[in-house]
Order: sequence, then C-alpha cells, then structure tokens
Amino acid sequence: MSSNFPTSACKSAHFRTRPTASGVAAALLMLAAAPAANAASLADFDALVAQTEGQTVFFHAWSGDPTINAYIDWAGDEIEARFGIELEHVRVTDTSDVVGIVLAETAAGRDSGGSVDLVWINGENFIALKEAGLLFAPDDDGWADRLPNWNFVDDEGNPSLTVDFTVPVEGLQAPWGTVQFSFYYDANLIAETPDNPLALLDWARSNPGRFTYPQPPNFLGSTFLKLLLAYTVDDRSRLAEPLEAADADDALEPLFAYLDELHPHLWRSGRTFPANQAALRQLFADGEIEIGFANNPAEASGAVARDEFPASTRSFVFDDGMIANSHFLAIPANANAPEAAMVVANFLMSPVAQLRKQDPAVWGDFTVLDIEALDDATQAAFGALDLGVATLGPSELGPAISEPHTSWLEAIEAQWAARYQGG
Repeated sequence: MSSNFPTSACKSAHFRTRPTASGVAAALLMLAAAPAANAASLADFDALVAQTEGQTVFFHAWSGDPTINAYIDWAGDEIEARFGIELEHVRVTDTSDVVGIVLAETAAGRDSGGSVDLVWINGENFIALKEAGLLFAPDDDGWADRLPNWNFVDDEGNPSLTVDFTVPVEGLQAPWGTVQFSFYYDANLIAETPDNPLALLDWARSNPGRFTYPQPPNFLGSTFLKLLLAYTVDDRSRLAEPLEAADADDALEPLFAYLDELHPHLWRSGRTFPANQAALRQLFADGEIEIGFANNPAEASGAVARDEFPASTRSFVFDDGMIANSHFLAIPANANAPEAAMVVANFLMSPVAQLRKQDPAVWGDFTVLDIEALDDATQAAFGALDLGVATLGPSELGPAISEPHTSWLEAIEAQWAARYQGG
C-alpha cells in the first residue's frame, strides 16, 4: 500500500492496492454474505490477550518496500515478546489478490479457518469486502473502535480515519497510518515552485522534459490524476458521490483538456511514462526530472538520508490542498485467528508502535493518533522526531482533499488508457 499505501493504501497504499476492483466487487456482491464470526468479548481485553497466547496471525501486507518490511519484522518481534502471538508476514504485491483469496475461500464454503487473519488495506478493496459482508464483525458490529488504543486515535481531527474513499469505516478496520500527497524538488534548480496545476503547466512549458508521472493505473500516477481532478472538476463536492457513466465525459473533460496541454512537455514528450513510484524516484535521483512526488510526505527526506536525492531537495504543495487518505488493518470474516488479529491491530495502533513508525529513519509513515491525547513523555518523543529537511510540517501541508468516490477513478483510468494508449 505508499501509503504512501499509501497510498495510499496503503501506501497506498500505500497504498498501493491495485484493485481489479469493480469486477471483483461485482462478483463478491453476487455471493451470500458469510456467516457472522464468533463474537469475542472486547469488554475484557486482558482476558482476550490471555486467550490468544500461542496463536499465529497470518498478516497479508504489501512487501514492496524493504523499510516497511523491516518495520513489520520489528512489530512481529514485539508482539511475540509482549503477547506470545506469532506474526507471520505474508508478502503481497497486490492487495486485490488478497480479496480474491477471501472470495475464493468463501465461495468454496470456507466460512472459518481462512488463510487470511489480517490484511493491510484501504479504498476499493475495503469497500468490496464490506459490501459483501466479508469483514469480521463480532456481535454484528465494528471492532476497531472498541480496542483500548482507539482512545488515542484522532478520529475527530482526521476524517479519513473514519471514512475510507467516501465509505464509512464503522469500526470494521483499524487505522494504521495516514498520508498526504506532496511534491519534491531540487531547491538549487527551482527558485519558485508551482502553487496550483496551471502554474505547474506553465513550469512544464518552460522546462520541457523535466516532469512526468507514473503511468496509470499505477497507484501513485492515479493519485496524481485524482489531485488534478479535484482542481478541474466544476464542483469538488461532487467527488463524494458516484459518477454516473452517462456523465463521465462531461465531468472529466476539463481534466483531459489539461492533460492534453501537459503531455507534450513531459519527460520523453509524454510518449512513455515511468512504471511506478520507484521509477519516478530514480528519474529524480538521476537528474532527469526536477519535480517528483510521493504519497508519503516524508519520502523525500528518507531519500536524502539515504543519499539517493540531493541534500538540496525540498517539498511543496498546492495552495488549495492535496489528496490525503489513510490506510488500515482489516480482518476477514472467515479469519482463523480473529481475536489474535485484534490484539495485533491494537498493538500496531499503540503509541509505541506509531511513534516508531513515524520516525523517518524507520518508515516515516504519519501517525493516526491525536498527539494531544498522549502522555507528556510520548508527546515530547513525537515532537523530538527529526522529520528531515525535505518534510513539510503538519501546518505546512495545507488542506487535505478527500479521496473521490471510486467510480471517478475507474472512469479516469478507462478514459486515460483509451485516449493515450489506444486501450
């Protein structure tokens, strides 16, 4: 998921879930909902922890970033030491594949004892499982907002923690991290950064070949298109509602008119595009482009710290906001160890786990916690984190723009392929 799923989903994902979405969702909806999982007593969490000692949680999570994999390894060691639960990281390249596993198992009548206990998820994949009734719901209700560490979650200050791509979460997944799209650039080469899409277009005209974006449906490339959509749509509030197919051409015309203007000035004249986030980052590292972007505001600082980017790298955002979302942990309804998975999710939401995750030297994924709800020592520890020279502070990131309804992205990706690839 990059998040930086991240976004993304996450990651994001980060995230990085490449849903095959509408088709999978449609297939899921044709199935009868799985029987409700056995209710677990969340009223006595200590008893729940004792009950789950010795169990194994199979955690299906995107594995495309070594730093994230290392963090999950650390979490696994902590969880085993604290709770006696073994966390098995099942490495995933596409979260929609995990949705397919749950679909196949449920279709075959495997309503319990499934192979997925916990999955890193957001967006279309969460929506598909929720709408099909394939998410764990003890007592026919959400579980995440009944965990002890939910008390620290910034559910009032960050709406993306309770609404995932316009769909209410309702406690059916636990928030794990949050991201906001931002650009990075070399301050030794660019004196004045664009503060809106039109200024970016003007900059691209004056600096041909020095900007590009990953090819949709890559998650990061699609997120860039969603950002442009938010600035070109006639009414941004429309994005929270489904886009009817009959309205798609008119609604997306300003976006594609903008892209038609931009593409001739892109890297390789817009005839080809980098495949993904890593390829975009490499173009910037090699000096082929002067502006790049990421779903994780800390990514550029991490690259500077690893000597991949110049020390003069800095970040900027558009004045009227940037796409933001959160990524989550969900438990399928047919999970083999749902109680142990809740213990794992509670730990991953804990201040100690969130603090380590936000450290750019570890991962740099922004916390889901309300810092002011934490004790003084933990607040000080968060405040002492060195976010890096290229990371904007929370007050500099500007307004967060919510993810549009998934129907908008499906229409954008289909029209993008038809228009620029003859697909």
